[in-house]
Amino acid sequence: MESPIESYLRQIHAEIAELRDGKPYSTIPAMAAVDPDNFGIALATVDGTVYEIGDTREEFTIQSISKPFTYGLALEDLGPEAVDEKVDVEPSGDSFNEISLAEGTGRPANAMINAGALTATSLIRGSGGQTGFKRILSTYSAFAGRQLSVSEEVYQSELKHGHRNTALAYLLRSFNIIEDDPEPVLEDYFRQCSVLVNCFDLSIMAATLANGGRNPLSGKQVLGIGPVERVLSVMMTSGMYDDAGAWISSVGMPGKSGVAGGIIAVLPGQVGLAVYSPPLDQHGSSVRGVATAQRLSQDMELHFVRAARTGRSAILAAYDVTETPSGIRRNDEAADVLRAHGHRAAVIELNGDLLFAGTESMVRELSSLGDDVELVVLDLRRTDQVSDVALRILERSREGLSGAGRELVLIEADGAVAESLGSSKQGPVASFASRNAAVEYCENRLLKRYGDQLQLPDHVPVTASPALAPLEDSDAAALEALMTPKSFADGDVIRRVGLRFGGVYFITSGQVSSTSSGPSAERVQLNTLSAGMTFGELALGSGSRQETTVRAVGPVEVMVLSADAISALERDDPRLAIALWKALTRDAYTRVEQYLRESAVRIRE
Repeated sequence: MESPIESYLRQIHAEIAELRDGKPYSTIPAMAAVDPDNFGIALATVDGTVYEIGDTREEFTIQSISKPFTYGLALEDLGPEAVDEKVDVEPSGDSFNEISLAEGTGRPANAMINAGALTATSLIRGSGGQTGFKRILSTYSAFAGRQLSVSEEVYQSELKHGHRNTALAYLLRSFNIIEDDPEPVLEDYFRQCSVLVNCFDLSIMAATLANGGRNPLSGKQVLGIGPVERVLSVMMTSGMYDDAGAWISSVGMPGKSGVAGGIIAVLPGQVGLAVYSPPLDQHGSSVRGVATAQRLSQDMELHFVRAARTGRSAILAAYDVTETPSGIRRNDEAADVLRAHGHRAAVIELNGDLLFAGTESMVRELSSLGDDVELVVLDLRRTDQVSDVALRILERSREGLSGAGRELVLIEADGAVAESLGSSKQGPVASFASRNAAVEYCENRLLKRYGDQLQLPDHVPVTASPALAPLEDSDAAALEALMTPKSFADGDVIRRVGLRFGGVYFITSGQVSSTSSGPSAERVQLNTLSAGMTFGELALGSGSRQETTVRAVGPVEVMVLSADAISALERDDPRLAIALWKALTRDAYTRVEQYLRESAVRIRE
């Protein structure tokens, strides 16, 4: 199944590609011939999953998107106090190449405008046998998770035509903000702007910032959390220059644009977004890039106000129904079918908040299910908040599952998600309050689909009971002659907790449920038994006292081999009595094994 996130990105890519506003940057001649139709979107999670659509592997120069990463390296090298002496952290409200320095000190307003970026570059010194620029390039490469290179053509063009930046560098030198010859600083700055990246690279670089400075692909800690905190703060207020206020309002993520058409946005703890499209608006930002960021922020609820909680995987556990069968005890034929086909029903337990990050991990799990999975059970009982974006993506997921011939089943206490999904064109979704009920539903679906001619009989005579299968037909008939028939109406209590051993009950038609007291005195349903099954005999292993309450589910008919009849059998026909107890012991062990599996699940619940 295609991820709903991938299909969503494909949809908005097609829509936003129709925007024809803006023009590619032409001040640097080497950048003027770019194809204006290039358009790529890449969305990377903090655990390294990347969703991409369009021209995400087309290389272009990083330009001003380099600024936060060089600034972060300067902060890592020198610490915030030393860097603050050279460049401030205040929004300037100016365009990216404005010649504006603080009166008296000459200090640039922030490291995102060109004057501040030149200053940050001047602070990077050579170390460990590497020049200052080699260290800058190594840092960018570590953020991207691959070795990056420089476009010599763009670098030479920048060097030849970057007159305004040259003027800024010499003005900074006059204030001793740049302390040495500005020419090497300019060369390093032009080189860093000419580093070649693609949209995929930028999404990983953004996700590394979102991940507290640790690259989600390589696992390398590229930058400490302190510098990351400062970098993202300045990006939030100043990364989009004189469009910063509109960006914060409509996108609500730290962002940075570059005149080659790249743009990044960072949602700490959750995702990094990168877009590439060369046509620029009046602020020097990609027209389609800004539109994409606005659209994703709105549709995916990525604005920092909505997505304030740290993202984490919503997957608590995933398994199929063979690992956690329902409490219904099946006959041997049905049990064989479920053992063979139970893997076709998958249960996914979710927890925490289903904001974007949690929802993304959920749909990733759904998208990775094997082709043979036909029933998907989402257990929502431990989710705290199910956001609107989660509901929309879940609806898309349901459509994708349905299109692949699969069915979505929900477990939730209040049925709110089922109600929301049920209003769609697909109609109601199966929803249950307990895992046991949902698994029982799935088992019944599998039995109906794969049981072939399997018939689950409404009436099973004692002689056909699975518990007596090891006995000869004549022995089973002899036991049946010792039994007493009894009938019960729906809801009647057949056996109550604490009663003394009252014999073995063979269900000939109908169903019964057994319940026990939970840790808070609430009643917990243990299992459901149907025609052909037995109960009552386990009391012999509990001090001859009934440990559960057994109640009729609809009309029930049983045959009872009473305690007195068993005593008479042991006295008059010891051979048959021993054969009976062997058969019942074998059957009891089968049930105990099932109870142990169910108990393991209930401990987790």
